[in-house]
Amino acid sequence: MSNGISPEDERPIEDVSHDVPEDVSEEARPSVGRALKQARIAAGLTVDDVTTATRVRIAIVHAIEADDFAPCGGDVYARGHIRTLAKAVGLDPAALLAQFDAEHGGRPAPTPAAPLFEAERIRPERRGPNWTAAMVAAIVVVIGFVGFTFVKGGDDGGNEASVAEGAQPSPGRSASSSAEPKKPADPKPSDSAIAAAPADKVTVKVSASDGRSWISAKDHNGRLLFDGLLNQGDSKTFQDNEKVDLVLGDAGAIELYVNGKKIEDDFRPGAVERLTYTKGDPQVG
Repeated sequence: MSNGISPEDERPIEDVSHDVPEDVSEEARPSVGRALKQARIAAGLTVDDVTTATRVRIAIVHAIEADDFAPCGGDVYARGHIRTLAKAVGLDPAALLAQFDAEHGGRPAPTPAAPLFEAERIRPERRGPNWTAAMVAAIVVVIGFVGFTFVKGGDDGGNEASVAEGAQPSPGRSASSSAEPKKPADPKPSDSAIAAAPADKVTVKVSASDGRSWISAKDHNGRLLFDGLLNQGDSKTFQDNEKVDLVLGDAGAIELYVNGKKIEDDFRPGAVERLTYTKGDPQVG
């Protein structure tokens, strides 16, 4: 049974420093994939161990260690995997990413975020009745009617009790002020009335609360909404008629709010996550 280490991995290797001295030539410096593989073996880790820790598939780990980045799906995704694997095996991600950028034409320029409602103009189409919005409006009307009835009922009950007991209003105060009805508690909003998020769209807010992370977001047509780095404390909001596809370079540093609700998934620090959210209660597609 394979333990994730190839015969080549079993051969003794020389001790490789994580930081390449400045006087080492480009030819003497190991490639990105070779450096990751040597650091993994030096740490006593198998490919299975790295896959379990990072959630990067075994096939992609093998490909990257062989300097084959095609299975990653592009330079942006390759950079995210390199960053994740470097952290898992104890290497400095910045040095490896700089080497990768130098060998692959430089770092990809981030795409500015698209306007929040730009996705709505992609494909004009006729829409049928918006039953979800109508349902929310009906619920609001019912809650308002129940609250009004409760308040009015309290007023009537207080006046009738005063008349039955023969109570007299105190001097200087009107009869109406003698009975002060209690203000009813605010009705609890229903699950369908999601905090200010349009019910007929999917709204995703990404906040880098615990550190910085690279993120990528696409609409339901596959058009790129954002591709870049969020520094700690920054946030981005994306909206589409049908779905939003996300790729998180360091999911452990991110807080997600989908359709007004916080996503409570326990993402690991350094893990790369690919997520899809649609309208309604937030569920990963």
